[in-house]
Amino acid sequence: MDLYTETKFLMKKYNITAKKNLGQNFLIDENVILDTIKEANINNTDLVIEIGPGLGTLTKYLLEKAGRVICIELDNRMISILNDRFSLYDNFEVINDDVLKIDLHELIRKNKERLKIQNVKIVANLPYYITTPIIMKLLEEKLEIESITVMVQKEVADRITALPGEKNAGAITYSVYYYSEAQKIRNVPNSSFIPEPDVESTVIKLNIRKKPVIETENEEKLFKLIKLAFMQRRKTLINAISNSGLLEKNKIKEILNQLGIDERVRGEELKIEDFKNILDRMNIK
Repeated sequence: MDLYTETKFLMKKYNITAKKNLGQNFLIDENVILDTIKEANINNTDLVIEIGPGLGTLTKYLLEKAGRVICIELDNRMISILNDRFSLYDNFEVINDDVLKIDLHELIRKNKERLKIQNVKIVANLPYYITTPIIMKLLEEKLEIESITVMVQKEVADRITALPGEKNAGAITYSVYYYSEAQKIRNVPNSSFIPEPDVESTVIKLNIRKKPVIETENEEKLFKLIKLAFMQRRKTLINAISNSGLLEKNKIKEILNQLGIDERVRGEELKIEDFKNILDRMNIK
């Protein structure tokens, strides 16, 4: 049975329709799944955490490769479907909760203590309406994970996988780059889902760095500065910062001159090291 037929069967059997408010679109392209599994490089010593498994299309393939798969699913309707489909697998667990509210540190710790787990990997087709909060939670909490392989909206993927200072860069670019090395795996057309979404998708992989790409005493202030620069990305960095009330215009000019940075520079033109050097001279309390 191909994935399209299987998905239609499951939707009919359980009387399921995709909920738009949860960003549900069911993947029906097996090639996308196989590429995702291959690039995630899963083996039987891995704990895989899947976020938003839905009908379990990706879950089925993960269970054949991983030592343990923990699915985190918010939609109550999907829980019984997942339990029905995978109850015979001894490496399967499903948690009915919001991933943004779960203590992932504790979840990982418990599983590593009682199982022969070497690496933890995140693999998911993320709900597009909360892609950024999920990715930032996974990165900022500094979880004991090796990689994050996820499908996201193509436009978001372009920003996430850009390098700081490049045309497609946004505030999230710098955060992702700080914590990981990002790469695109493949693009996914609208026709790979039912119902078809309005946007194209991309599978990306974030390989978590052993340590952040730069050293800073205050990550929170660094990313606050970067966000300020991108909130008014058409303005010069001097105007963006001074308009926020964070620092007076003449002080910012002085700092840029000290660093040999053009006063007309926009935030999107700077590398993460530039933001760090600016922050170091701002003396923000």
